[in-house]
Amino acid sequence: MTQELTIELTINEKSYQRSIPVRLTLADFLRHELNLTGTHVGCEHGVCGACTVLVDGRTQRACLTLAVQADGSSITTIEGLATGEELGPLQQAFMDQHALQCGFCTPGMLTTLTEFLSENPDPTDAEVRIAISGNLCRCTGYENIVRAALQAARTLRETTPGASTPMQVDALDTDHARAQHARGAQQ
Repeated sequence: MTQELTIELTINEKSYQRSIPVRLTLADFLRHELNLTGTHVGCEHGVCGACTVLVDGRTQRACLTLAVQADGSSITTIEGLATGEELGPLQQAFMDQHALQCGFCTPGMLTTLTEFLSENPDPTDAEVRIAISGNLCRCTGYENIVRAALQAARTLRETTPGASTPMQVDALDTDHARAQHARGAQQ
């Protein structure tokens, strides 16, 4: 007998209440229970980043998170980054800069960069590269993704009052991100 729990959460600003198996991953919940298929499942080990979503504004790997762990949370998936039919600034920049090819990594890249740009509105090329170092792309070579992130940052600074002051990147966080990237490259 499969144990179930009832969870309540907000996904892309819409409230849900569901009774689900306790071992159901957040990725499978989003894709199979709610038909939000923009969250991709790649490695199912948290390495590729394709399943990255925002949970209470922070990036989280949906393949490693049980849906019951998100109970009471506010989740944003790639479907929640647009405003109606209008693309968000980051999505538009990806389109403008040809920052996607097959599109498999794109949802994770966009959610990762959404959190990053909210914390660092005026990043350098190197800071963008560190921010996306946990997201694998096999098609683009990352150049266009970096250009898109920088374009989106400019757009957001121009349209968001007070967003022009960059946050300092903590050296420990930078070293930690480089170490994570190096571990990922070895696997």
